[in-house]
Amino acid sequence: MLTLPKPEVIITHESDLDGFVAGLLLQRLAKQLYGETVPLQAYHYNFWKQRDLRENSAWVADFTFETRMDRQDWLVVDHHVTEVAPKNAHLDHDVNKSAGLLAYELCQKNALGSPELDRIVHLNNVADLFLENDPDFEIAGDYAGLVKVYSFWTLHTLIGGELEKLIDHPLLEVMAAKRRVEDPIGFEWSKKNVSEISATVGFVDNIVGNTNQIVHQLLERGATKYTVLVTLFRRSNAIFASFRSRNGEARKIAEKFQGGGHANAAGAILPKSIRTVADGVDFLRLMLNAKPEAGLNNLESLFAGIEAGKR
Repeated sequence: MLTLPKPEVIITHESDLDGFVAGLLLQRLAKQLYGETVPLQAYHYNFWKQRDLRENSAWVADFTFETRMDRQDWLVVDHHVTEVAPKNAHLDHDVNKSAGLLAYELCQKNALGSPELDRIVHLNNVADLFLENDPDFEIAGDYAGLVKVYSFWTLHTLIGGELEKLIDHPLLEVMAAKRRVEDPIGFEWSKKNVSEISATVGFVDNIVGNTNQIVHQLLERGATKYTVLVTLFRRSNAIFASFRSRNGEARKIAEKFQGGGHANAAGAILPKSIRTVADGVDFLRLMLNAKPEAGLNNLESLFAGIEAGKR
């Protein structure tokens, strides 16, 4: 059995259910192994890339393994594609499993399994890997939507950090009603409101419904000519971009904005100078249609100049 280093901190992805499940499971595992509640921190991709890795030991979940994370006494539990082979860190990696499932398998090896955790880990796995043929696909989307709608730390507070309390939580009734009523309306509206960012990227405006599900349907049904669809939303005084595709292009686009994620589902936070969704659309157009030698900083300056001109 793998001997796990005692972590100073557990770090996970803040944007989705997979990071939520994996982080809480690793925190529970650390408590089981070391008798202490290890601090849990959660980050969006952009903030994570900027964070100094000052700890001598840490457990990291649901972030792509990078050279800077290849450190002695670091455990990384992840399923994103990586080109880095670990030389010092412990890497638990499988692209065919969610980070939550990988974390749960470590828990099960240490007598922390239960029927309730089996259920929530399964639903997370279905949602995060977008297993459309699974009979629980729709309800799994409802669970995933909880983090999107109510945010990581709000949900954490509501359940007191106990994953089992997510099972049949009353808020799921809200998510199910939104799916049945709002999604069809939102799909029809969004289908008519896709605007061009570049030759291959389209911006999907959305006013109601589960944006991820709506964008998935647009791509699946070929309702738009664009191979990558992006949506924008504002949270915590920042504009977030979510990229979706069907043939692996989404992550490549997100990386242009210092983001990351899965091949077909990725995200990024736009620069601080971008304050509205309309600004974000303009910025994406500037970035994705710029000449190759134009860097991000130059584009930020250009965008700032345009905004100054408007005023």
